[in-house]
Amino acid sequence: MPNRPARPITEAVVTRVEALTPHMVRVVITGDALRRIECGAYTDHYIKALFAPRPDQSYPEPFDLGRIRETLPPEQWPVVRTYTVRRWLPEVPEMWLDFVVHGDEGVAGPWAANARPGDRFRFMGPGGNYAPEPASDWHLLAGDEAALPAIATALERMPAGAPVKAYIEVAGPDEEQKLDCPPDAEITWLHRGDRPVGAALIDAVRGMAFPGGRMQAFVHGEANFVKNLRGFLRNDLAIPRDQLSISGYWRRGLNEDGWQSSKREWNEQIEKEQEAAPARR
Repeated sequence: MPNRPARPITEAVVTRVEALTPHMVRVVITGDALRRIECGAYTDHYIKALFAPRPDQSYPEPFDLGRIRETLPPEQWPVVRTYTVRRWLPEVPEMWLDFVVHGDEGVAGPWAANARPGDRFRFMGPGGNYAPEPASDWHLLAGDEAALPAIATALERMPAGAPVKAYIEVAGPDEEQKLDCPPDAEITWLHRGDRPVGAALIDAVRGMAFPGGRMQAFVHGEANFVKNLRGFLRNDLAIPRDQLSISGYWRRGLNEDGWQSSKREWNEQIEKEQEAAPARR
């Protein structure tokens, strides 16, 4: 089987770093190469960022991912992590990326916490699939910290006058952020505390009063609560699939490499389970 062509890699540079909350860091990047990418059609645009597996790891210039993988052992290959584009300003050009940081845990979080203007940043993409539809009567947004950048972007792009119910779960009150959103949008911050990730989201969405009319929903974050709410929306409420953007960004107990390698099988199993379950409405 022939090898798939390598995805283009965009090289950028960090211009500023901002601590948004105790565990969320914004890194802003720019560079002439950003003028060549296509971005802006979706509110859940994401990139595949490349990070060195160790702070002391360096690569020969010009950077060639294919050559690196041919000549270096796998443990020295760049680590790929997926991040949502929080804001895209093509006229600059400038891209904002928000990182969840938990001390020295992982690769991308520590990199963001220690990033400085002038640091080099490489990524593939962006991709994307969701944006608020003007034809929908109302919108539901639900997610944890990983989905917060996409939810914040969606709120900024809501059609004028569109009713919105947004549920955002974070660790505690100090992790809330000021969001630009329609004045009549209902934003509910849920504080996790000692509960499992997503437990508060499950309770909030299952317990809400659903308005009438056509709904468009965006439900993203930790895979287990996403699975629960996907079953609720698809089977209990019989919401058509084309009105739902639902996906697990991550899964407890797995890093992104482990999650991405098992995500397709996980999603296929969920689809089989939900197809076998009778709709309850």
